[in-house]
Amino acid sequence: MRKELFQKAINSIADAGREMLNRRMQVVSPTQKTEVTIARLCRDLLSEKGEALGTALACNVMDAYKRLDEAGRLAFFHMLRDEFEPEQEALEDAIYTYLNDPSKENRQFLEKHVEAPRQGLIRAMNMAPGGTDALLGMREDLLTFVKEDKSLKIVDADFVHLFSSWFNRGFLRIQEISWETPATVLEKIIEYEAVHAIADWSDLRRRLAQDRRCYGFFHPALPGEPLIFVEVALTNDLSGSVQPLLSHDVVGKAEEANTAIFYSISNCQKGLLGISFGNFLIKQVVMELKQELPNIKTFSTLSPIPLFRKWLDNAFEGGQVSDLLSEPGLADAYFEFKQRNIKSSADLKDQDQSLLTRLCGYYLTQVKRKNMPYDPVARFHLGNGARLERINWLGDVSANGVRQSYGLMVNYLYDLPSIEKNHEAYVNNDEVIVSDAVSRLIETHK
Repeated sequence: MRKELFQKAINSIADAGREMLNRRMQVVSPTQKTEVTIARLCRDLLSEKGEALGTALACNVMDAYKRLDEAGRLAFFHMLRDEFEPEQEALEDAIYTYLNDPSKENRQFLEKHVEAPRQGLIRAMNMAPGGTDALLGMREDLLTFVKEDKSLKIVDADFVHLFSSWFNRGFLRIQEISWETPATVLEKIIEYEAVHAIADWSDLRRRLAQDRRCYGFFHPALPGEPLIFVEVALTNDLSGSVQPLLSHDVVGKAEEANTAIFYSISNCQKGLLGISFGNFLIKQVVMELKQELPNIKTFSTLSPIPLFRKWLDNAFEGGQVSDLLSEPGLADAYFEFKQRNIKSSADLKDQDQSLLTRLCGYYLTQVKRKNMPYDPVARFHLGNGARLERINWLGDVSANGVRQSYGLMVNYLYDLPSIEKNHEAYVNNDEVIVSDAVSRLIETHK
């Protein structure tokens, strides 16, 4: 009851402030209200007016932003870039002061002047009811503009800096998602599933059956909105194909399983791109499963290889596989394969298995971007201390699986006693930890 009364009071203050500010702006044209006045509102929000009318001003900024068209939103981000930088003279004075007397107090004084005022503006905008959700949408817009206008990266960096604090692990709450979870959340699970689409409610119910688990991270500022969720299959061995895991046919018994297969991890909020929760989620889920089901001894993923086909289809033209093709017989197999237009799993032949799995092993371990694996899923799991355990032929025979990786999938094994050692080897030495089976597969390609 106290929370409801507090929220009503906040809303009343916001409504009163909005009405007052709207009266002040009645002399301004509609275009100016949405494209020019928002700059005035932002400046007011960071001024003494913001201290008295913070919530109301924040609401007005958000309302004005929502009314902007695409060009107006781009202009808004340009304004954040240009008008809310640190004040040059004050910053130079703070630097000079610190260099002449590097005391703790002067360091704090310097930090105050180094921070861009737009960070304070973003914090102030978050005072509006629903401000966090609105800011996530704002950053989603910003990311589309950054693709074409790299100068806006400086603005995006401030969003990332603040979101990294607001969404740190201490604020996140893990929640098991079951058939008893509120329908509003279940609908979002269907909507946000990004790896293996959920066809309907029946499909979702199968994924929440007794031999399955689903866990999500939630934040108190976004009630009912998952940030990320993972789907788990409880099995008796490493799974090499995702189709049986998605099948409705057989439901096993959790207490008889010895293996947990993480077969889908979906990020839900585009505005949080680049802010990773998956490593925390996997570790937390492992602890949850060990406590609930002590019979589970093996923790592994069944993961897609989303960029493998794209890389392979262009690798020969770029000379990236020339060293591989020197191996007798491999070049002929590769050129024969390239002549075929692979549209579905039916177009793949048994003879392709050796070729594709070996090329995939090379791709996952040798093809790098800034000393890290080119494949984003590999970067994630290897960076978390997992081991590249197995490359699976026809692991995903769906249209999407063939389109991404010619149907191949990968097991990354989370061997609990080795996770820390694997992580250190990856981070410090750029080492990709692989199983003996994968090592034998790729040894001729090193």
